[in-house]
Amino acid sequence: MSVLAQKSYDFAIRIVKCRTHLEQKNEYTLAKQLLRSGTAIGALVSEGRFAESKQDFSHKLQIALKEANESKYWLRLLKDTDILEPAIAESLLQDNEELINILVKSIKTLKGQQ
Repeated sequence: MSVLAQKSYDFAIRIVKCRTHLEQKNEYTLAKQLLRSGTAIGALVSEGRFAESKQDFSHKLQIALKEANESKYWLRLLKDTDILEPAIAESLLQDNEELINILVKSIKTLKGQQ
């Protein structure tokens, strides 16, 4: 498993656990939004393993990047509204930023190969 695949899978696990935590606080709407975008990153990376071409793979990673950026939005919103504890939010934001950086570098590398 690649570093990106492992990190995006680990992030998805944390997001699933965060959703459970948020739902215990009766925050269902934002929990659902975060769950969708946060788990989509790893799903798209996984899907990219069987891409039909480098261009298809690059496209999957670009969509994963968009999902990571959306996850960042939801995490910031949850933090800034005090729905999610600052320490948890910061830790998730840090992992999310690391994923964004890896995705950006991977996309740039792929574009350089095309």
